[in-house]
Amino acid sequence: MGSEQVRGPVWAREQVKRRTTLTREAIVRAAIEVADGEGLDAVSIRRVATELGARAMSLYTHIERKEDLFDLMADEIGAEVLVRGELPGDWREAITVIAWREREVMSRHPWMVDLVARRPRVGPNGLRHLEQSLAALATLKVEQGRKHAILAAVDDYVRGFAIREVLEREAPRKEGWTEAERDAFMQPYLRTLIDSGEFPHLALMLGDGIPGVDDNFERGLRWLLDGVAGDLRPS
Repeated sequence: MGSEQVRGPVWAREQVKRRTTLTREAIVRAAIEVADGEGLDAVSIRRVATELGARAMSLYTHIERKEDLFDLMADEIGAEVLVRGELPGDWREAITVIAWREREVMSRHPWMVDLVARRPRVGPNGLRHLEQSLAALATLKVEQGRKHAILAAVDDYVRGFAIREVLEREAPRKEGWTEAERDAFMQPYLRTLIDSGEFPHLALMLGDGIPGVDDNFERGLRWLLDGVAGDLRPS
């Protein structure tokens, strides 16, 4: 049996109290700053220690392994997802507010897309987000299983949209190009394909223009919630 199974998840472990300015909170903040600037792969105990001007071994007093650090980072970002103040009374408006907040946070911390895929763990703030989302549906007179299904559908939509948005935005940087350089490289080739007549429907769509990212998110979320509302009506 591994030590994690014996001691429980990192959020439940008592913090070590020492007379030092180095704290778990400071370590997590430094790790998030590294991830925001350079991506999740740049985060390591040694790198974070360097950012804090500390020895790597001193960090292990507070965080036993990098996976624990990832869990703490995710939960710290989870606090940003929580909507402050009262939610709207209408369930659709409330869910829309929560969905926008989650999308904005994922966009602000694009490495979360990678982390969610690597470490699908739920900490205290993740549970608070779930509790708030369930509160948004409190006025719906349906069984709890239906509420869970609604939240899962909305969460799948928001995360899927965020993943696509982050990948499209981050691709040029990972390829070593600017977005303008990539467009300049690809546009002549794409134009040749469009002009060939092989893609008439794509040509029509490109001719009309692609809606902005925010417009797409708002419209797709509205379509999803329209479908949910229609499914909840008595037949």
